[in-house]
Amino acid sequence: MELREALTQITEIRLQLARSEVFRGYRAMPVAFSGMVALLAALVQAATIADPVVQIGPYLALWIGAAVVSAVSAGLEMIVRARHAASPLTRELTWLAVEQFSPCLVAGALVTAVMVRAAPGSLWLLPGLWQIVYSLGIFASCRLLPRPTFWVAVFYLGTGLVNLAWGPGEAALNPWTMGLPFGVGQILAAAVLYCTLERDHEAE
Repeated sequence: MELREALTQITEIRLQLARSEVFRGYRAMPVAFSGMVALLAALVQAATIADPVVQIGPYLALWIGAAVVSAVSAGLEMIVRARHAASPLTRELTWLAVEQFSPCLVAGALVTAVMVRAAPGSLWLLPGLWQIVYSLGIFASCRLLPRPTFWVAVFYLGTGLVNLAWGPGEAALNPWTMGLPFGVGQILAAAVLYCTLERDHEAE
């Protein structure tokens, strides 16, 4: 019984240590790459999808594909760093970061699926909703990330609200309602990671 309590206390201490540490698993390069993917996807949409409201299938395929490419690039980097980490605390931090951010991805996917099936006339809301949901994931992760990351979350929340405020009309599903927020937002996040975590480490 005492051994079990001791093990429980050790687990809780490790979790508290993980929550108080800054997570270094997110790297500037994959995050910046995801911003470039968003800008490229916007260019592809502008060139190939003339009316996204009518061509909703190709529109969703393009942006979901861009999201998957970005997530895979960031995820592989995290997995490689976690597997080669000497400290078990690093692996603990990685799983904690995944636990904090992944609910926003699941929520975004479920909202998209429900809207496509039940509310196809309201799909113009998706860019704004995606950005707001993404901002909530960043807000949830802020404890593990450098403080300026908070403003990246605020940026995404603001762009999402602006997209919703524009309403349906000519701007509905415009390529840049996705390309600019995610392109600029991810490059901004990459700059935060580089300036607060990577630049000093490289100098050392």
